[in-house]
Amino acid sequence: MEFVTSYSQIEEQIEKIDVTEYAKTRNYFNGSVSCLSPYISRGVISLPFLKERILQKNTFSESYRFIYELAWREYFQRVWWRHKDEILTDLKSKQEKVTHDHLIKNIAEAKTGIQAVDLQIEQLYSYGYMHNHARMYTASLVCNIGQSHWRNSAKWMYYHLLDGDIASNYLSWQWVAGCFSTKKYYCNQENINTYSKTNQINTFLDHSYEKISDIPVPLELSEATQIEFTTELPTQQNIQLDHSLPLLIYNSHSLDPLWRKSMKANRVLVLEPSHFKKFPVSKKVMDFILELSHTIPDILLWVGEVNDIPYLSKYPSIHSKSHPASIHYPGSKDEVEWMFPAIELQNSFTSFWKACEKTLTTKP
Repeated sequence: MEFVTSYSQIEEQIEKIDVTEYAKTRNYFNGSVSCLSPYISRGVISLPFLKERILQKNTFSESYRFIYELAWREYFQRVWWRHKDEILTDLKSKQEKVTHDHLIKNIAEAKTGIQAVDLQIEQLYSYGYMHNHARMYTASLVCNIGQSHWRNSAKWMYYHLLDGDIASNYLSWQWVAGCFSTKKYYCNQENINTYSKTNQINTFLDHSYEKISDIPVPLELSEATQIEFTTELPTQQNIQLDHSLPLLIYNSHSLDPLWRKSMKANRVLVLEPSHFKKFPVSKKVMDFILELSHTIPDILLWVGEVNDIPYLSKYPSIHSKSHPASIHYPGSKDEVEWMFPAIELQNSFTSFWKACEKTLTTKP
């Protein structure tokens, strides 16, 4: 599995999306998924851009499931905007049946004994990607079977994901744990076998759904471990900026090569140590971010706090894209590009989607 970093190749992937096959097979580990999440999470392409490209070639009926899943991502972002750092805590209700808040050792070592999940964790380490269904299975094992609080395990997964999206990751873990949903999400061996196309039996998950929520913590998930997550930031090189030109600020979640493309300006990728201390990422993820930044012509690198960029007051203007993680940036901020800008955030995704759906029309 390889994730390309050239914009032309990313566009080719968009053109190849088969929304019909996606709807039929997306839940299977080998299903026809788009693998575009790293480029959405890193701001190379936006949700409305992708939605419009999909609807240019397909009817809304054909695209329903694909756009529905994009709407989940938009919903999570909206929740982050509203609640800020509260998304790092139990947002709607306390997680029940919690015995500790550490990472489970056999999860970290891909030795749970659930073969399909262990292979997906190994894939996460090797490629920085895990199928969405496998992420739900892993979170369910951690939170609902292993009785660990979701927060540190969500941090572990985010650390390794090329498509690490703070809102989607942390709120998805809460959804599984029952803190951002009406009930916990459980999986059993039969379900995992179905979607991973395996035939494993006689595991601690080999129970009916009626019984699975009541099983004691299995021995395989009983040992906890503590891991320190740190970010290896690149070394700052000397950069020369033209103070007569505007300053455009990019970051690890805002790498759109088309943003203000025609403007003559300084273009700087800012990697703030404070951000990566709070949300650390692996070297594999950092290298991917740096590679993606090369799609932006003449971009320079600043490793430091944004307000420590020399001579900020000398630039005629400073611009960045609005994002919950960069509200402290100086200068003006371009408004967020939403797929459904007229729809207000609702208390549940179901209500939000119903309102969004009404704004869409079927293509003739």
